[in-house]
Amino acid sequence: EVKKLFDYEPIGMWLAERVWEPTLPSSLSKAGVTYTITDDTHFKHAGLTEDQLTGYFITEDLGNKTFLFPISKKLRYTIPFENPQVTIDYLREMATDAGDNLIVFADDGEKFGVWPNTYDHVYKQGWLKKFFKAITDNSDWINVLHFKEAIEKYKPLDKIYLPTASYSEMMHWSLFPGTFQAYEDFEHYLKEQDFYEDVHVFVRGGFWRNFLSKYSEVNNMHKKMLRVSKKLWSLPEKSRAKLTEASDALWRGQCNCPYWHGVFGGLYLSHLRDAIYSNLIKSEIQLDKEIGTKFPHYEKTDINVDGYDEIVIETKEYNAYVNLGKGGHIYELDHKPTLKNVSDTMTRRREGYHDKLKQAVVAGSPEAKNKTASIHDIILAKEPDLGSKLHFDFYERKTFIDHFISDDTTLDSFAAAEYTEEGNFYNSPYEILSEKKSDDKIQIVLQRTGHIQRNKQKFPIRIKKSYLFSNKSGRISVKYDIDNLGKKPVSIWFGVELNFGLQAGHVPDRYYYCNEKKLDDRYVDSTGEIKGVKSIGLRDEWRKLDILVETDQKLNVWRFPIETISLSEAGFERVYQNSTVFPNIKIDLDKKWKFEISLSLNKI
Repeated sequence: EVKKLFDYEPIGMWLAERVWEPTLPSSLSKAGVTYTITDDTHFKHAGLTEDQLTGYFITEDLGNKTFLFPISKKLRYTIPFENPQVTIDYLREMATDAGDNLIVFADDGEKFGVWPNTYDHVYKQGWLKKFFKAITDNSDWINVLHFKEAIEKYKPLDKIYLPTASYSEMMHWSLFPGTFQAYEDFEHYLKEQDFYEDVHVFVRGGFWRNFLSKYSEVNNMHKKMLRVSKKLWSLPEKSRAKLTEASDALWRGQCNCPYWHGVFGGLYLSHLRDAIYSNLIKSEIQLDKEIGTKFPHYEKTDINVDGYDEIVIETKEYNAYVNLGKGGHIYELDHKPTLKNVSDTMTRRREGYHDKLKQAVVAGSPEAKNKTASIHDIILAKEPDLGSKLHFDFYERKTFIDHFISDDTTLDSFAAAEYTEEGNFYNSPYEILSEKKSDDKIQIVLQRTGHIQRNKQKFPIRIKKSYLFSNKSGRISVKYDIDNLGKKPVSIWFGVELNFGLQAGHVPDRYYYCNEKKLDDRYVDSTGEIKGVKSIGLRDEWRKLDILVETDQKLNVWRFPIETISLSEAGFERVYQNSTVFPNIKIDLDKKWKFEISLSLNKI
């Protein structure tokens, strides 16, 4: 595309988030990439010092070579946050009479207008004009080169092998919450003791790939992408060559933005996840057509690589991924006609940065104004009192989750995940009892023998959970057989939780309805209870998607939004992630109770 648009054959590549792995030279070489750019900290982690990073280097993997340019961290922080003269002074320090030192600046364009206060600083207050004037005023000793020109003019300084790395902040963000804070505390200690400049090169965070472990949502998205990619590469080269639309959609689905999270929204921004899934579903539909996949299709495989098999159901209307290891719930539900993963949801987790909420100032307030600094140094909040809205889930918010809740549970306590779960079904393994497939449907029967615990007493319970996946419509029905295995009757409060990610919570084209009438408090970010009903629906008129939940008997239905408090470039923000629907009922369980619930997805 670059060659087509600009008549120029690129030989360099920008590494997403400057994530380096030692095997990359083989992939880069195969793709025709001669050079790439990484942070100077990568080189320092390999044992080099600042005064050795005045050029570029060569590395290799299995004999496949790549040229590496070290980005100056000093310039990343002076441009555009410091007076241009600070940059000039630094370059003068690094200049030689021979003019053979290379100092590299390469960074995100977002710093020039997107980050808080940078638009006024860079343009209105004239930083950019001053910077270019400073460069041109010193052009007698500052020579601006393109990377390709540098390779043609100078030889590499030496050979180097870099460890796995990204920029220092990213490696910090990849740590799990406990070590996240410990790392930060240790950095502060080193600075207070005036040791940091001497030893910080030996202080490293985690490994980028652990975002796949830290967030199941990232892992599930990544493994979905790999599944689609394998379908593409299973085809002959001639077939792949003509599937340009499917290939483009797959590549869009590999965009790095929502596969991690740090100071930026990343994973927590639902529109980014939605774009990934939409493209992957689009690509998969075309690939299945080319492959000739016959629906319905059933597969049992450990698709998300967690040590448990998952069930993959593919029909004409949807794909459903069932998690056997955690409650037999559906964690991905791709509605093909609307290119929407209806189960694109988020679990509310404790993040290492949440303690900083106490220090945050509200964006736009007098305290926040006139602060032009790196995004890593400003602590802003988009609204006051966000700390009171922090809640943390102890299970993943997915669909067809089986709950036994305590008698003192309220709608608010359940929504806040601050209630007592009496059953051990919602997050535990289910076994497969039977599997049946026909041209019209697939039936999967799951079972778990567990218990509910109340006042230190355990009551044995067995759930048989029978999924019926229709191949002709967007309908999934689940029949429950709940058996009391004890000798005495036991009162239970049972409910099935469903979660739907509709991106925007408070807009008029997304709403709840019951009995074909919009609810008075209709927005999908609303909280409320409807008593004694057999159905509730959610409609997304923008996406042309209708979601209908039906039961075979009257139940009470709770509804509420799942909202996260996360960091973005604009500070702490509350983000609508998904809507929870929870049909529930209190019963006295003597021996057996039967119940059926269905979910229908339709394009409107």
